[in-house]
Amino acid sequence: MSGGAGRDAPRARVVLVAGLARDGTIGKDGGIPWRYPEDMRAFRAATTGTVLLMGRRTLDSIGRLLPGRETVVLSRDPEGVRARWPGAHAAASLDEALALAARLAAALPGEPVVSVLGGGEVYALALPRADELLLTYVPEAGGGDVAFPAWDPREFEEVARETLERVERVRYRRRASAGHSSL
Repeated sequence: MSGGAGRDAPRARVVLVAGLARDGTIGKDGGIPWRYPEDMRAFRAATTGTVLLMGRRTLDSIGRLLPGRETVVLSRDPEGVRARWPGAHAAASLDEALALAARLAAALPGEPVVSVLGGGEVYALALPRADELLLTYVPEAGGGDVAFPAWDPREFEEVARETLERVERVRYRRRASAGHSSL
């Protein structure tokens, strides 16, 4: 796929949405090693009405397409994804996936938003394109086998913080002076 896949796509805000343990890990053994109902409610509220972008292993770990949200899956085998997950959209490159997600998001009411849900490789690829990070910090020490990529706090500013019972959710917005490769 050519690098110009996003040339004709509308602009969408790209938000990386993740839950992190204290050591920065986000997963273990193909799943999320913690469950907080308050985080799940906040996740649903934050991602409903947006287009989800995730890797194939993340979709496999969720085990279903999430209701009320279009899903774009980044995979080396887009045809295999579409065969296994009818209703999912699939792309073989990040540029193609972001362009497709932006077109889908533009068709929805409100501001076009693409919520990137991981896993670790997808977060690392998408981080340079992120407008925002929506990170939930859970009290677990960690010990997972997948980590959120390192990011430079000088490139993002904290714009919101809320405590949801046992977890803390923080929204960071990329500083205008930081610049990034947008859609």
